[in-house]
Amino acid sequence: MVDSVVDGDVTDSDFLSKANENESSSSDSDIDRYASLRCATKKRLFGRDMPLHVVLGGGQPADIMLWRNKQISGGVFAGATVMWLLFEWIGYHLLTFLCHFLILSLAVLFLWSNLASFLNMAPPELPKVVLPEQVFVTVALVATNELNRASRTFQNVASGKDLKKFLSMVAVLWIVSVIGSWFSLLTLLYLAFVMLLTVPMLYEKHEDTVDAYAGKGLVELKKQYAILDEKLIRKIPIPNSLRHKKQQ
Repeated sequence: MVDSVVDGDVTDSDFLSKANENESSSSDSDIDRYASLRCATKKRLFGRDMPLHVVLGGGQPADIMLWRNKQISGGVFAGATVMWLLFEWIGYHLLTFLCHFLILSLAVLFLWSNLASFLNMAPPELPKVVLPEQVFVTVALVATNELNRASRTFQNVASGKDLKKFLSMVAVLWIVSVIGSWFSLLTLLYLAFVMLLTVPMLYEKHEDTVDAYAGKGLVELKKQYAILDEKLIRKIPIPNSLRHKKQQ
């Protein structure tokens, strides 16, 4: 099925729609193999040469973001929406929510354990939860590496060696500050989560069209940046000491 589709002039959305209609015969490996062949024959966004499923890390997280299992992805999306409504619209506080949840859970389990003997029911069997240490170690290592990389980037930009990086960083931070003034932190996190659950899925369905327009947009952006660099950035006077550091 994959070879015949790739050999013909068929869009990604057509293949994915057929794969969803015939889920029993189209597995994730078939879709990944198809995407690999398509990436090898077409120029993809940001020059990637791997399927989107692999770029997103593969496994269950990628399946959720690409809606390979609509029930799980829909449940995650609904749960995040309910939590956002509770904390943002209703004004529920996180600590209050946790305490109320624990109180309700303790009350239900306590009553169930005491009524089980009177009603000839089996008492609740609480699962033994043991958190793996490796998960927390991995998270700590990843967070440490990201913080160290952000610190090195900040020091490199602040050292004055690259004016372009400095202006780019200032522009990005200013845009983020403007967006942050429009929404609360919780709403921003929710919007980012919604984008994670929608943008990859929509991109995978319309990959050819998005790549075509994105390629044209990147070319035009490079042209505009070249004009800005020639007319403005290069004309900014740079002290001799900074110019010497940049040459080193």
